[in-house]
Amino acid sequence: MTEPQAASRHSQEGGVTIRIHHRVRPEARDRYETWLRQIIEAAGRYAGHQGVHILRPQAGGQDYEIAVRFASEAQAERWRSSDDRRELMDDIRDVLEQDEAVEILSGIDYWFTPPTAASKQPVRWKQWLVTTGVIWPLTILVPLLWQPVFSVLPWLDTWGLRHGIIAATVVALVVYVVMPRVVRLVAHWMFE
Repeated sequence: MTEPQAASRHSQEGGVTIRIHHRVRPEARDRYETWLRQIIEAAGRYAGHQGVHILRPQAGGQDYEIAVRFASEAQAERWRSSDDRRELMDDIRDVLEQDEAVEILSGIDYWFTPPTAASKQPVRWKQWLVTTGVIWPLTILVPLLWQPVFSVLPWLDTWGLRHGIIAATVVALVVYVVMPRVVRLVAHWMFE
C-alpha cells in the first residue's frame, strides 16, 4: 500500500478527500461491486462523512477510482485507519490485482492530481480555465432553475439566503457531478 501524500496538508482544516485506486480482477467485478456498496455504507456511518464519488472503469477496464469526502483530515484518518475499513479490505484483497493506492487530498487538489506518476502536474492556467469553464455556466443556469422556487417562497429570495442556496447548489454540482466528468474528458490535454 502506498502511503498518503499528505504531510504538507496536516495543518489544514476543512474538507478532505481520500482518493483510492483499486485494480480489480476482471472475473471478480460483480463481487467487488457488492463489496463497494458495503464499504460505502460503512464509511457513511462515520462522523464528518460528506459523500462518495466512484469512477468506474470503462468497458474492458479494471481500474476503480473512489473519492471519499470527509469534513476534516482527522475524521478522514479515523475512517481510513478504522477496524471497519481494515476488515472490509481483508474481505476483498484477494480480488485486487495490486495493493490499493491511497492519497489524501484537500480542496480541489483531487481533480488536478495526475492520473499516473508519469503524468505531469497541470499548469495553473489550465486548472483555472477548466474550473472557470465549469463554474461560469452554472452561475448562470442555477439561479434560473431556482427562480420558480424563489417566486413561490419569497422568504428564500432574501439577500444572503438566496446567494447561499445558489452557492451551495453550484458547489454541490461542481464537486459531485460536473468537475469529475469534465476533468476525465480533458485529461489528455490537462496532463500533457
